[in-house]
Amino acid sequence: MRPALQIDNLRKTYGSTVAVDGVSLTIAQGQIYGLLGPNGAGKTTVLRCICTLTRPDAGVVTVAGVTEPRAIRQRLGYVAQEVALDKVLTGRELLNLQAALYHLPKAQIKERIDAVLDLLQITEYADKLTGTYSGGLKKRLDLASGLLHQPQVLVLDEPTVGLDIQTRIAIWEFLRKLRASGVTVLLTSHYLEEIDALADRVGILDRGKVIAEGTPEELKSKVGGDRLTVRIREFADRQEAEQALTWIRDLPFVRSSLINAAQGNAINLVITPDVNAVSKIQDILSHAGVNIFSLSQSRPSLDDVFLAATGQTILDAEIAQAEAIAPGKKRR
Repeated sequence: MRPALQIDNLRKTYGSTVAVDGVSLTIAQGQIYGLLGPNGAGKTTVLRCICTLTRPDAGVVTVAGVTEPRAIRQRLGYVAQEVALDKVLTGRELLNLQAALYHLPKAQIKERIDAVLDLLQITEYADKLTGTYSGGLKKRLDLASGLLHQPQVLVLDEPTVGLDIQTRIAIWEFLRKLRASGVTVLLTSHYLEEIDALADRVGILDRGKVIAEGTPEELKSKVGGDRLTVRIREFADRQEAEQALTWIRDLPFVRSSLINAAQGNAINLVITPDVNAVSKIQDILSHAGVNIFSLSQSRPSLDDVFLAATGQTILDAEIAQAEAIAPGKKRR
């Protein structure tokens, strides 16, 4: 079976800035694929190249077996991060406009619109002005627009950003139904738990490159142990954290360690399974006269995968990038 989406050695630069640097991905039919990474990693540029909104400098994008931009647009639906609705139109009027833009057969338009309204559970709002919609309703209508022409691949850029948890969960269930129907979904998200819960496979981008790729479980298993977080104070000084780390970093069950500035200089440890790890660290630090604000142990997350690959969390990477951007310089 041919892939639903194939990206080969995609590259895009803006002046001297390399936004996407040789990205290659293969996404199977009927799969939810999550693209993860900090701001500026190149996620949105990759999506825009896939959707023919941005012309890449090099590389090939193949969607459902075709590479020509017009043919790609016929097979692909795109829902951007920012919802763009005309507030003087009703939901039904907006979908009729979308149907005209895609040159759908007139005999099919009403049936298609009724179907997507029912699928997104917004039929009762269809004849109200979109300017009166809540954020969640606007996002559902935007999704309906992206699905109206029955695409084989649906591309979503941050589909649940800014939405309440109830609406997020409803959209999660909707995306699972799409997958079950055979639609391929490619999405980006800042919510790590969202990618973990939805994605069959994950690609992690950093500085325009794919640094890790696989199923969520495969990626987390490569971290090689549990995560243990030690906080000396809620917001400790770097020097305090470094001093505390000297007492525990050479313990036999500690595989790696770092001080996480984004967590108030918390100490992040990757440890091999040891039922007494927490109590041993408590005893050692207490004996050394080091107070402990909190100490927690957990299974690896996708953020730990990024941490293992780059030496910093996704939030750390975003903070570092923000600090590096000179005044007046645009971010990617």
